[in-house]
Amino acid sequence: MIQAVMVISTQAKPRLLKFYSFQPPEKHQDLVRCVFQLLSARPESASNFVKVDSIFGPGTKMVYKHLATLYFVFVFDSSENELAMLDLVQVFVETLDRCFKNVCELDIVFNFNKLHTILDEMISGGQVIETSSEQIMKSVEEIERLEKQSSTTSFIPKSITERFTR
Repeated sequence: MIQAVMVISTQAKPRLLKFYSFQPPEKHQDLVRCVFQLLSARPESASNFVKVDSIFGPGTKMVYKHLATLYFVFVFDSSENELAMLDLVQVFVETLDRCFKNVCELDIVFNFNKLHTILDEMISGGQVIETSSEQIMKSVEEIERLEKQSSTTSFIPKSITERFTR
């Protein structure tokens, strides 16, 4: 099971935190700090897989990708395949690139709702539900279309609004 997904800037600022196993909110900052310290101390040539038993409990591992000014981090338990998780990180980043046309940190900061929507289309309750970037984008576009449609839908009947627009 996936326990957490994090996007952390190289300045140690959490840009996305999503926990699928209970972590008390007051502990979130400590977890981010520990993960960031671990990642920032690792050389570029080191493996992208890290055992994080001391941070998240026994049997947990972390896979990450460092791209530009962001760390994309997935924390998971022993029931998940490490390479599948690395591929899932890649799918997440590819989907963000498709969505934002070469994603950067500002895209994530100013479009956090879309970021959560993409993640929710990929993972539900810590279980992977979709791994196709194309399918995820179709779902996100459909959600956006429905949101626009619902925001323009009026609850006042046309017969009444026509009286006031003449």
